[in-house]
Amino acid sequence: MKFKLEYIWLDGYEPVPNLRSKTKLVDFDTEPTLEQLPLWNFDGSSTRQADGSSSDCFLQPVSLFPDPARNRAYLVMCEVLLPDGTPHPSNSRAAIPEDADAWFGFEQEYFLYKNGSPLGFPKEGFPSPQGEYYTGVGFKNVGDVARLIVDEHIDLCIGAGIAIEGVNAEVAKGQWEFQIFGKGAKRAADELWIARYLMLRLCERYGVDVNFHPKPLGVEVDWNGSGLHTNFSTKHMREIGGEEYFTALMSAFSEARAEHIACYGPENDLRLTGLHETAAIDEFTYGIADRGASVRIPHSFVNSGHRGYLEDRRPNSMADPYRITGRILQTIESVTAQALIEDAFAA
Repeated sequence: MKFKLEYIWLDGYEPVPNLRSKTKLVDFDTEPTLEQLPLWNFDGSSTRQADGSSSDCFLQPVSLFPDPARNRAYLVMCEVLLPDGTPHPSNSRAAIPEDADAWFGFEQEYFLYKNGSPLGFPKEGFPSPQGEYYTGVGFKNVGDVARLIVDEHIDLCIGAGIAIEGVNAEVAKGQWEFQIFGKGAKRAADELWIARYLMLRLCERYGVDVNFHPKPLGVEVDWNGSGLHTNFSTKHMREIGGEEYFTALMSAFSEARAEHIACYGPENDLRLTGLHETAAIDEFTYGIADRGASVRIPHSFVNSGHRGYLEDRRPNSMADPYRITGRILQTIESVTAQALIEDAFAA
């Protein structure tokens, strides 16, 4: 029986990789498993991942999802390998310090664009100022086709087995958000990339583009940008935590501010201005329920004895979730390791 396998990977464009995909038709007696999927090659010279004189790169399947839009089909998230089997320099997934007990929740904001402008914008100028668009209802707030796209995207994600948690219209006209939750840094990031892929592929049918730029309307006008707020939690944070550990964690995040910003998406200086519910890019702040802070602390976190999850509000909408999760885990692990050492000596 023929199955359609959509091999999906990240190309070598900088500073933001593009999603690429191609379909492989393979015979299987039953529904295929990840372990059964073959390695496949592609022309890396066409994706900025190889020279034309030695252009072969290889796709290693790493996650498998049902493709709800096609019959007998699967979505195959892949890592890019060099011919010798080692990770390609563009392969950001391979560098993640995996932690199966790390939980991540991504809040993916984006704009839907038609003919070079956000959906609902007039041909000249701007629509009414921000105010009623956030979680808005009615044609004047969300138009017509956007709701169709968003609702269909929900069904596609559910059909693919992606843990989509919710959607809503956002603060600016034509701006939307969906939320993805995953356990394990690599799996969570895989699901976000596949959710992005499904949105992009879906919008092809509507003649609509998805704009992930963090400030597509520019800084000169009073319109919100787009973020990828990242909620994170480890087993230590959920089960042990404590105010002393939390203080040490925030100190580590502050000291690694520049390293985090480097992983949180390009052109973030246009978005992290201290306005429009953002912190300034050159500062690190945190606060309870503070949407203008670098890290927002939920009330539930404090009420539970400084245990639970935190929200890093600095990543922007076109950032690579592999790099985000990797950097957050790197900072957390430095603090957790020290805490475990201190606990051992105290015992």
